[in-house]
Amino acid sequence: MPEPQRLPAPHGLDPDGFIAREGSLARVPPSFRPVVAAARDRLTAAYGDRLDSAYLYGSVPRGTAREGRSDLDLLVALVAEPTEADRTVAHALGAALDREYGVIDGVGTLLYGQERLLSEAERHDLGWFVACLCTPLAGDDLAALLPRYRPTSLLARETNGDLARLLPRWRARIAAAPDTEEARRPLVRFMSRHLVRTGFTLVMPRWRGWTSDLGEMAEVFGAYHPERAAPMRVAARYGREPAGDTGVLRLYTDDLGPWLAAEYARVHGEKVLRPEEEATP
Repeated sequence: MPEPQRLPAPHGLDPDGFIAREGSLARVPPSFRPVVAAARDRLTAAYGDRLDSAYLYGSVPRGTAREGRSDLDLLVALVAEPTEADRTVAHALGAALDREYGVIDGVGTLLYGQERLLSEAERHDLGWFVACLCTPLAGDDLAALLPRYRPTSLLARETNGDLARLLPRWRARIAAAPDTEEARRPLVRFMSRHLVRTGFTLVMPRWRGWTSDLGEMAEVFGAYHPERAAPMRVAARYGREPAGDTGVLRLYTDDLGPWLAAEYARVHGEKVLRPEEEATP
């Protein structure tokens, strides 16, 4: 099958064809540097010797964050599996940063044990995420213990091959949410971003590159699946500027999402179940 024309040239790789780490502290916009420094200092103080390493990811270390619109995304690796007390600390720390620094619109913190991040089961999911999409903030960089990654079908499967399992949970979250635009907006934002990234990784091995830009992801996907390009562009737009539209949520869970899950399984297969998922009835 011939490749579509008018695609952005594949990029995001190093000279050897591996996915290049996309962010750095040098790219953090000046207005965000005080909150980044505060996050580093507070994480170090809060977790002490239990902190293995901490990272930034998302628009802030990519240098594309917008004042008052972008959130601060953090990943924390602890020397042992996190406890509920650790999660409570992370939540309180994030809420305090959000109150004190108007330049950000919320804080999201992922919390994992070092062993899980380095495990074979997570090698092409959380391990790849740390090595390629996370910027070191504190501690020793776990990327030194992980391989380099190419944009392969295996990577696609293990990062986003679980959409079929997620859709019932999404429908339940939508049904349980208050019937207000404000309550639906974060659902639209989260689901929009997830679908765009899933659509992009569906075609990533054919494009042979990497990007985290939602607009570019949607365009790359649309070049291979023009019949689905319009709803994917909608998802990219709402991923950046969400609105609590019930029609958009129905589009995601009843049309675009099921089609994408089926196509993903056909092309790449389904993501391997993790132990905690296997234990769930």
